[in-house]
Amino acid sequence: MDYTVESFPLHGSRPIGVFDSGIGGLTVAAALRGLLPSEQIHYVGDTARVPYGGKSPVTIERYSLEISRILLEEGAKLIVVACNTASALAVARLREVLDVPVIGVIEPGAAAAVAATRNQRVGVMGTRATVQSGAYERAIHALRPGVLVEAQACPLLVPLIEEGWLEDGVTEQVVGRYLDPMLAKGIDTLVLGCTHYPLLYKVLERYVGGSVKLVDSARNCALEVQSVLEANGLSAPQTQQGGLRVTLTDPSTSFLRVAAQSLGLEVGEVLLRSVG
Repeated sequence: MDYTVESFPLHGSRPIGVFDSGIGGLTVAAALRGLLPSEQIHYVGDTARVPYGGKSPVTIERYSLEISRILLEEGAKLIVVACNTASALAVARLREVLDVPVIGVIEPGAAAAVAATRNQRVGVMGTRATVQSGAYERAIHALRPGVLVEAQACPLLVPLIEEGWLEDGVTEQVVGRYLDPMLAKGIDTLVLGCTHYPLLYKVLERYVGGSVKLVDSARNCALEVQSVLEANGLSAPQTQQGGLRVTLTDPSTSFLRVAAQSLGLEVGEVLLRSVG
């Protein structure tokens, strides 16, 4: 399949393209809106194929290329892979074939974890695909080889979040089952290795207590986007009115509810586009 998209000159007024398998990447979109209010953000949630975490690497790469093509057709000046699974398994390929900067969430999250840990024991919670890829371990060890990384796959959390069960007792029990093994290893830093997970920040913070630092990759990813835009002269004019446009690949009633209630995002008309 040919993923070539006709290129045209980059300039700051063009939008930032952001994608995820579902609603989780909205945590990155919200961070970008707060940090870069002049930027136009085009977000694609691949709700028809969520979650990515149980898919094969080949499939995740194909999905990521397809969604990136949609964003490039809309004129994106930069692609943000607001999905840890796709960041782990597809960013390298996207950087090979796309003519715009591509930013994932793993490298910024790893850097923040290394800066935060005091006892050199870092926990990572993520999807099965992210954990099996070893991407966080590689990124963390590239910065500080001596850090002990305890990774835990948490496959039940994304469906619970997509359902909007953010403060539900069932969700709290599942969180405990996943976190207990890492806490028993003495971690002092916990990377939320899926962009859905910041939506459970309050639940996670209550469970781990004040002795464990939570690392939200969404905020750190937004800071990396700001840095890349400035370094490449791609920042939007300060006079530009920023905004958020959302496209989904399948209707989702929970999408708007979670965006409004948990992230304070104003999402207007949601566009639908078929894929696959």
